[in-house]
Amino acid sequence: MTANAYQSLATRFARIGAIDDAAGILGWDAQTFMPDGAAEGRAEQIAQLRVIAHEILTAAETGDLIAEASDDETGLGTWERANLREMRRAYHHASAVPGDLVAASSKASSHSEMVWREARAGSDFAMLAPHLAETLRLQREVGEAKGAALGLAPYDALLDGYDPGMRQAAIDPLFAELRAILPGLIEVIRDRQASLPTPIPLPGPFPVEAQKALGLTLMRAAGFDFHRGRLDISLHPFCGGATNDVRITTRYDETDATRALMGVLHETGHALYEQGRPATWLHQPVGNARGMSMHESQSLLIEMQACRSAEFCAYLAPRLREAFGGQGSAWDADNLHRLYTRVEPGLIRVDADEVTYPAHILLRYDLETAMIAGDLAITDLPGAFNEGMRSLLGLAVPSDRLGCLQDIHWPGGSFGYFPTYTLGAMAAAQFFRAACEDLPGIQADLAEGDFTAMRGWLGENVHGRGSFLETDELLVATTGKPLGAEDYMRHLRHRYLGEG
Repeated sequence: MTANAYQSLATRFARIGAIDDAAGILGWDAQTFMPDGAAEGRAEQIAQLRVIAHEILTAAETGDLIAEASDDETGLGTWERANLREMRRAYHHASAVPGDLVAASSKASSHSEMVWREARAGSDFAMLAPHLAETLRLQREVGEAKGAALGLAPYDALLDGYDPGMRQAAIDPLFAELRAILPGLIEVIRDRQASLPTPIPLPGPFPVEAQKALGLTLMRAAGFDFHRGRLDISLHPFCGGATNDVRITTRYDETDATRALMGVLHETGHALYEQGRPATWLHQPVGNARGMSMHESQSLLIEMQACRSAEFCAYLAPRLREAFGGQGSAWDADNLHRLYTRVEPGLIRVDADEVTYPAHILLRYDLETAMIAGDLAITDLPGAFNEGMRSLLGLAVPSDRLGCLQDIHWPGGSFGYFPTYTLGAMAAAQFFRAACEDLPGIQADLAEGDFTAMRGWLGENVHGRGSFLETDELLVATTGKPLGAEDYMRHLRHRYLGEG
């Protein structure tokens, strides 16, 4: 009977997965090719798909089947048991939230996101404020509903949706360690770099088509499967789409080719994870990526650990030179490496170097936990953001476009997402250290643009495991220890100070 209940559940979750895939393609289109006049209708379409998936997931019969399958798991294999665990997790999250709240939250987020695009362009926070306030109100309600059902504080309940098992109590000490170390480390690194040759900016212009062609070349080298994905342009780079149809985007600047290339490589890291998920379980919860911290670890491993290394710069430099007709020492590998590892506090999170980047996340983490707790009103957000930038990075924010309007996350309803970026950076350092210990030739391979060994290691140890293991179980099995800041700080000191 348990096996029959499990099979019925598998069928239900496969249907939910197909609906989510359809919503994913509609969401990708909304951020790439959709005309502005279709925004309201698109928000309704996505909301209705979310409601349908929510109704299937939260139906009384689904709960009964989960209870029946859970009564006796002895007839299930290890992957089936892990899948049932993830089914329970999804059911408990979804059943805690009424369908009308799901629909209202989805619509509000879609609308707020579209208003954000116009408000950001005009640096007009007042335009966004009422829509963001409504999105926050509904996300707080979602957090409260989930928290009541799961025995969690509202922020932890939202965080758990992005990073299963992660809690604010675990994040706070990790982030406290960064707060204590980063200011001094940034100062020491900048002093050291001031004593070295100043990197020479690559002289442009850089035609978009040439940037795209080189980006496609690098994606192929990294192992992106173009039979199951594509590259496009959006205001905010992202990885989305559907199962076996992975869509990544970047944005181009004809005065600076280096940013778009790293943006492409970052999103390629996400895409490799999606394309490498266990084929047998693609339409089941256990086949999903293991939360956003793990997802960010894969994008940051490719971009930061691998592709900003001296070895990869040796591979990239002549290809940059050829793509843009470069001449002179600015195009040398050493100069390119200095450009890609230059540490300098800046206003824009997505353009930040890996040393100052955590400060951007610490700020957003502080702000979003305060907003969910009701301690920070939307009207006070710009001032709080600006003060945080001054305190953490010593920077004055000249406009809201360069301040609290720069990110799509909060307008899109993604409260609880931001900490996963820095948690992912910590995990990336652990994974890369473990991979290089297991396969010492990985770094030499990067100098040839050869990702085969590294991609194979990631496929076996991370991508192909999907959600079979809990997050810390995955890290312990792969790196020998749970998530921590030690390998991340060692990486920064080695790359930027030559230690170790």
